[in-house]
Amino acid sequence: MADIKTFYLPDLGEGLPDATIVEWLVQVGGTVKLDEPMVSMETAKAVVEVPSPFSGKLVKVHGDAGDIIVTGAALAEFELDPKLPQRAEAESTGHHHAPPPKTAATDAPTKGAGSEAPDHKGVVASDEGGEIVSGGKAPRADEGTVVGAMQSSDRVHAEQATSVGGVKAVPAVRALAKKLGVDLARVTPSGAGSVVTLQDVKSAAAAGTARIGTAPVGATSAAVDRPGSKNAAAEAAPTGTTAQQRTTLSAAGKPMRTTPPTVSATGQPEQLKGVRRNMARVMAAAHAAVVPTTLCDDADIHAWLPGNDITGRLVRAIVRACKAVPALNAWFDGDNLTRTMHPHVDIGIAVDTDDGLFVPALRNADMLDAIGVRAAVNRLRAQVEERSIPSTELSGYTISLSNFGVFAGRYATPVVVPPCVAIIAAGKGRHQMTPVMGGFESHRVIPLSLTFDHRAATGGEAARFLKVMLDDLALAQ
Repeated sequence: MADIKTFYLPDLGEGLPDATIVEWLVQVGGTVKLDEPMVSMETAKAVVEVPSPFSGKLVKVHGDAGDIIVTGAALAEFELDPKLPQRAEAESTGHHHAPPPKTAATDAPTKGAGSEAPDHKGVVASDEGGEIVSGGKAPRADEGTVVGAMQSSDRVHAEQATSVGGVKAVPAVRALAKKLGVDLARVTPSGAGSVVTLQDVKSAAAAGTARIGTAPVGATSAAVDRPGSKNAAAEAAPTGTTAQQRTTLSAAGKPMRTTPPTVSATGQPEQLKGVRRNMARVMAAAHAAVVPTTLCDDADIHAWLPGNDITGRLVRAIVRACKAVPALNAWFDGDNLTRTMHPHVDIGIAVDTDDGLFVPALRNADMLDAIGVRAAVNRLRAQVEERSIPSTELSGYTISLSNFGVFAGRYATPVVVPPCVAIIAAGKGRHQMTPVMGGFESHRVIPLSLTFDHRAATGGEAARFLKVMLDDLALAQ
């Protein structure tokens, strides 16, 4: 009998509860050697290649590209090849190949997020990413996330099937149908209670019988003839009704919005993945944990000489304000009511991407000159865009900066992510009329917004912090 080994998704060293499959580098049935790249996975911080823990044939995978796999859930199965080198059983790999422990509630291993429930009525999904327990140890601490610290949880729920347009399906099935271009109304359901399952969508996509935008295939399709579907309603309409007789008026003669029967519904739920998935968790936790207050003012930069770098000047102003008012360059522990003020200044620079928000740390900003700040910021942005930034550079900052004004917007109420106490946001620069001796002048200003956790700092401290920034930005250079 062949020796089959199951490989369970390791922690990947990121401290995050799940990862998304980007691409399988080895196809089912293919042979892979020990430590060769097997699959690329996307976490909230980077796309990483996961090496094969065995040498042999890949006989089964537990997810396709785009699927979310919970840390500790089964990822792949191998048929070992005794002729190829294998890692000794006692040799540490840094990965966990054993199945996750069973729980008293389910008595079954943790499943990958988005995997189909046995009764086809729901999809097993992680409420807050899941928690992998090992040997009765306490829950593992977060290793630093894209936008701050995040707690893990072992709460799991099953997403229930909902009926939209006469079609019963869970959100994950609807998201898959949208991704594959499948019209759910034309898919034959096989699940209990006429629920469309993941396999139904995949089969329809492979057969090409339910593509969005194609003409109906006729009355032989069970999905088309399902009671409550658009085509069934059309067949039940009076014989004399035609497309030319449709009207924008109701029976009472009042205007109403109509939709042609051939137009498919859009905006189906799509499961968040990678960076956006983690950002949603962290922002929700921050909103629940912080008592935020925001101060706003305009920095007059009329005296600036040519060549001033806006980001560099903002960083310098923050550093000087942190030295003058250290209460905002601090971490606050709301559970124990303790505050840690830092002698150094590490600024988290918010970087917006199509995948979501990254906040890399500009380390030792208080030791850098203008040229050093610009070089460091450019390096961090490049690493974020390439998704090559180390996870250690996405946490541990002491205060944050969001320069959203490069796009649009004047003032904001940026989110303070614990354990930090404050975040500064710079809006879009503009010109305004400023009174001077003998009249008025047009001065350029930068709007600033300072949000701080009012549990850890007073309004007076925040106001003095902002005043130091305004005074420094008003200097010529």
